Parts: sequence; structure tokens; C-alpha cells
Amino acid sequence: MPDRIHIAILGAGPGGYVAAIRAAQLGARVTVVEQQALGGVCLNWGCIPSKTLLSVIDLGDKLKQAADIGVVLSEPPRYDLARMVARKNRVVSGLVKGIATLFKTWNIEVIQGRGELIDEKTIAVIGSTGATLKVRADAIVIATGSSWPTLPRFPIDGRRIITSKEALDLEVPPKRMVILGAGVEGCECATLFSGLGTAVTLVEMQPRVLPLEDEEVSLLIERELKKRSVDVKTSTTIEAVAHQTDGLALTLADGTRIEADTLLVSIGRGFHSKGMGLERVGIATGARGEVVVNERMETTVQSIYAIGDVVGKAMLAHVASAQGKVAVENILGHDTTMKYDVIPAGIFTLPEVGRVGLTERQARESARARGDDPDRAVKVGRFRYLALGKAQATGETSGLFKIIAEAATGKILGAHFVGSHAADLIHEVALAMQVGAPAGQVARMIHAHPTLAEGVMEACEDLDALAIHQARKRTGT
Repeated sequence: MPDRIHIAILGAGPGGYVAAIRAAQLGARVTVVEQQALGGVCLNWGCIPSKTLLSVIDLGDKLKQAADIGVVLSEPPRYDLARMVARKNRVVSGLVKGIATLFKTWNIEVIQGRGELIDEKTIAVIGSTGATLKVRADAIVIATGSSWPTLPRFPIDGRRIITSKEALDLEVPPKRMVILGAGVEGCECATLFSGLGTAVTLVEMQPRVLPLEDEEVSLLIERELKKRSVDVKTSTTIEAVAHQTDGLALTLADGTRIEADTLLVSIGRGFHSKGMGLERVGIATGARGEVVVNERMETTVQSIYAIGDVVGKAMLAHVASAQGKVAVENILGHDTTMKYDVIPAGIFTLPEVGRVGLTERQARESARARGDDPDRAVKVGRFRYLALGKAQATGETSGLFKIIAEAATGKILGAHFVGSHAADLIHEVALAMQVGAPAGQVARMIHAHPTLAEGVMEACEDLDALAIHQARKRTGT
């Protein structure tokens, strides 16, 4: 019997650890090299910690409405951030141990240290003591991810100027916080800290928050942030930062001066592609430092693959996991490719966002590029949470279901939901897009009542002005 193929994986984040398990499932011998912690940024300092803390704010929001729904509390709810962080750490620790257990059951070797490519099949692992161990494998998967930015104008000191990594370990909420960047991370942090009672100012260079999202989604989330007393300042940036005895003095591009205890920098991420020997073995990188790969996740060097944030595609944990499966399946003789046209994603503001596919603007621009009239080629269906019996019953009535489709065929081009459980609900539309089911088929599928998923059905029906629980649309007198 021939020896098993040996795969070495640099990094144990959501790309690396999933790749390791899939490779082991398919019969490979697997070695994982990790410098920090199993689970990577997502599990230890990103997705899971932030959602764990935000879940407490969500619960607090419900408790604040308790009297309205018939629950009498002896006193208003208060937050103990230190206890919230302790619970967050327990959740993270449990999940990290879970990965370690999975590795053990699949006989996956883990080596702690910083990995560096020596040649196309050899990794040098430098441990914390400086000792070096060489790992030789038949194939290597680079899954080193990305990190928080280092910006000369905003030097991170971990105290007054911080990133989300430090923010999620704060045990006392600052009184005044400025967040630079109103992307996904910035808006989630604004939701978290405003919920804790911090006076939050959100600064964004683009004309709207969540600038990459559908415009209606951006407007809805901006409105919800303002309801939480977040001061939203768009089309501007921070030009100067001055340290004072009691905090920071920030000057915006328009001359506005803001005083804050903490500046949270939430703009961009840097690829972990430097200092690991890519040039030595001839791996090509792009203009931003990303590792260049094809649809099979192959780099420009045979036997070396790359996945996750470091390749600069869709920088999402679940995309990294999918890429990891594709990479090792190809190493082990399967013919698998990555497709990026149907990738659902969630934003865990309150209310949360779920989206997949094109925005309305992108769909119309695509139609225009083909020479079609966008108003005739694209149609949009909408349905509000307010009209759902389940939303009324639970008191979570803020939100919108939006479906974008080809007018001629009903092919779903994109969907954008804002509201309770939006990030879960979006997967029904993602599956329809994956299998090519038009919006009409989603509309005709019987949806259970009372559920929030009925909003998906009604939004699909609204594409043809047939939503049952929608007031009649009048086009004339």
C-alpha cells in the first residue's frame, strides 16, 4: 500500500483547520503549523467574540422592552462588561478545545510556531524559544490570513488607540469612543459600545455607512445606529490626532473637533504574506500583497496552494473554509473549483443584515452594460418585517426583505435582508440561487406560519405585485 500523501498547512484559522480536517477525512497525513491559537482571528479575536458580546446587547434590548410585553422587572437591566468578557473567553476557549479534539480524532499533527517556506515542499517552523524544526510534505497549503492595519497616522498603542482586537477585551466601556471606518466591523462595534452606554461617534470617508452594501440596507442601518444615539459622520475622515492628559482630541477633515477617550481604528486589513519565504520559492503576489491563486486555489508554484484572507478574494471565514476544502480535494486527486457568485454573508448589527448576490445598483449597472434598459431588465420585490405576524408577536418589527431578480425570467440576482435573524434567513435565497430556482418557485413554496421566513416568500411575490400582506400598489388614478 503506497504511503499516504502528507499535507502541511500554514495556519489554523477557519481556512486552515477546515482544510486539515477535510484532508484527513480523505486519507491524507496532515501537519498544521500555527503561531498563535487554533481557530485563528475569527474564533479568537473576531467573529465569535464579537457575536458573543453583541448577543448580550440584544438580550438587553429585549429586557428594556419587557414592561411593554408584560414582563415586570424589579430594576432596569445593567451591563457588567467584565462578566460579559469572561463569558466570551469561556465560549472561545470551549470552541478552541473543540477544534483540538477534532484534530486529535483525525490524527492531525499540530506544531506551534511561525512557519517559513524553505522550498516548494519544506517548511521551517521557528518556535517561541527560537528553535527550528523542518517539516517536509508532498503539498503545502498557505492559510496565514490577515491582520489589523498598521497606519502611521493612527499608531495602535492598545490603550487609547485600539483595534477591534483590544476593543473586545475591554472590561470597562469607555465614556467616549470614536470609531474610524463604518464598514462591517465598525458598525458592529458601534452597536456594541453604544449599547453599553458609550457615546459613540462613527466616522466614514464614504457617503454612507456599510458602503459596500445595498443602498437601502445602508440607509436602514444608519437609521438604526442613530436610534442608538450613535453620531454618524460620513464623507469625512480624521486628519489629526492629539493626545491630551484625559484622552484624545481628533480633528476631522471639515475642521470638526471631537474629544474621545478611545479611538477604534477599523479600516482595512493587511495580508499575512510577508516574511514567510514566498519570494524564495517563487510564489507570485498581487499589488496589495495577496497570494495569487487560480480557481483550484493553486499558487504559481506546483504543490503549494493558498486559501483564506491571504488570497484577497472574499475575506470571510466561511469562504476560507470553502477554499480549504477545494485546495485539499485538488491535492488529493479530486477536480474541484471555487465559485464566488453565491456567497451569503451576515452583518451582526442590531438589527442584523443578511445578503447574497448583487446589490440593486450592481444589477442595474450589469443590465446597462449589456445594452438593456435597467428599468425593464431588473425588478425588485420588498416586504417589511412590520407586516409579519411572527415579527409582531416577538416585537421585532424593524426590518426589510429585498429580492432583486431578472424581469424576464425571475432569476434571482441578489437578496438583502435587514432584521431579526436576517443572516440565517438569507440562506433560503442563497440555496435557490445555487440550484437556479427562480423567485417564482420560492414564492410558491409553502412557508410555515407564523415565521419570519414568510417575509422571503412575500418579497418574492412582490416582484409581481402579488404579496398578500402588502397594500395595493396604485400606479394611477
